[in-house]
Amino acid sequence: MYLKRKIDDYLSEWAMDSNKKPLIVRGARQIGKTESILQFAYKHYESVIEINFVKDQKYKKITVDGYDVADIIKNISRIDPSKKFIPQKTLIFFDEITEFPDIATALKFFKIDGRFDVICSGSMLGVNYKKIEHNSVGYKTDYTMYSMDFEEFLWAKGYDSSVVDDMLEHMKTFTPFNELEMDLYHSMFLDYCVLGGMPAVIRDYIEKGTFEGSLDTQRQLIADYKEDIRKYAEGIDQTRIVNVFNRIAPQLAKENKKFQISKVATGARFHDYRGCVEWLSDAGIANICYCLEFPELPLNGNYDLDKFKLYFADTGLLVSLLDEEAGDDLRANRNLGVYKGALYENVIAEALVKSGYSLFYYKRDDSTLEEDFFIRSKDSLIPVEVKSRSGRSKSLRTLIESDKYTDIQYGFKFTFNNVGYSKRVYTFPYFCTFLLKRFMKTFEPIE
Repeated sequence: MYLKRKIDDYLSEWAMDSNKKPLIVRGARQIGKTESILQFAYKHYESVIEINFVKDQKYKKITVDGYDVADIIKNISRIDPSKKFIPQKTLIFFDEITEFPDIATALKFFKIDGRFDVICSGSMLGVNYKKIEHNSVGYKTDYTMYSMDFEEFLWAKGYDSSVVDDMLEHMKTFTPFNELEMDLYHSMFLDYCVLGGMPAVIRDYIEKGTFEGSLDTQRQLIADYKEDIRKYAEGIDQTRIVNVFNRIAPQLAKENKKFQISKVATGARFHDYRGCVEWLSDAGIANICYCLEFPELPLNGNYDLDKFKLYFADTGLLVSLLDEEAGDDLRANRNLGVYKGALYENVIAEALVKSGYSLFYYKRDDSTLEEDFFIRSKDSLIPVEVKSRSGRSKSLRTLIESDKYTDIQYGFKFTFNNVGYSKRVYTFPYFCTFLLKRFMKTFEPIE
């Protein structure tokens, strides 16, 4: 069963572009890159040439005569004469190019030649992308793919675009959802939080109708990520990267979610671990949320590289790393326990990144003022608060009402509660977060 993805429409539009460049699809392991590309390829092309540099090591020799398209095609045909190169009707798919980044040099020549469309993909491209970028600059298009977001999860459940359009309309008009909608969407969102967005996990859930087997699949993904660290982490202490990875979940569970290097290992110092944190981000495994030096615009350059929170790029990975009792309770009874704040904060961070936002937070040195996230509009800085329990949003009110923070006029709060508005604070249910970017395109603050 193929699960509809947002990249599907992008690939179709790319294929119709008469002046298209070779495409490089970036993204973490097991998020569905290869499956989506092949689904598109066999639907749109008469001939599909799939070359996986991990499975077929012999293809690493196809550039032995240089990077000219004719030479590469000649060498591919010698390895496998059954492959058919039909001008204007062929897609060449180079998969796992992390194993052979030199192929990126050929993209310039494929673009100039123009007879064949080319897509490249790989799981750890972020780690080794400097070389790929250098070899192909100006002659390729990049697309970053993520694990499934809540909208794609709704598609997998059988809901069409009309449901999403209706959810967005509720946000635009500040109209509360009815009781049935709230119960249904919140229940599905909790399921999504438990499962995460890895296609293999969601596919099993859709087919079985239960969480059976989801934990085993998630834990296998964790094992695969750790194997990737051992395989691809060059020049950096692999043990340190694994140690950072292992500490993300327990540090998120604490009230102070700032990632503390000192808690990673005895005697750990920040400058020894900075590269490890960046490696996990480049690999698409973790999302870094930097602390603003002051809540004002601009965001770029206005943050402390030494102060940050770390979130999993897929919340399902966080859930799979909880202690066994907590994980079982979550799946059986929807009881989030002490991890409630961590889970909701992680899933909101994930949704923001998948929508195209960078992550920033703020915490005053004396801890008297803090805010979970910030986004920006054309001329405003907008605090985004994640509330895992009922209560006043003291910091959010201070940011909005104080004369100190002139770039802040209003704020958003994501919570269990329904759509609402009060004193320049707009409240939305958690399950609406994936729509924030679209909402902002037409949003006008209430005067």
